[in-house]
Amino acid sequence: MQKETDDKLYYTIGEVAEMFQVNTSLVRFWEKEFVQIRPKKNKKGNRLFTKRDVDRFHLIYHLVKEKGYTLNGAKEILAQESKKEKLDTEVEVVKTLKNTRSFLLKLRDSL
Repeated sequence: MQKETDDKLYYTIGEVAEMFQVNTSLVRFWEKEFVQIRPKKNKKGNRLFTKRDVDRFHLIYHLVKEKGYTLNGAKEILAQESKKEKLDTEVEVVKTLKNTRSFLLKLRDSL
């Protein structure tokens, strides 16, 4: 999962897929499976993901890819508000640690 380099209003499906190093087909699939991800579509039908959609995708990615939950298990957890708060905190910690690791690796490579 790569760090977003800029705060844009909308991200394309390709940008979202690149952030998480997944195929665009997985982004489309999760969009259909999870009601929490609802990108806007322009006149051409291209998906435009907001920062909030990307954050929700972070949660789903963390549950499914990093913690090993099934899709149904992830849906249940996202439906429960008390667990979602804990999960939000956990995802933020994981993102911070990954960003720190990336920074340290770049620093090591530059030495």
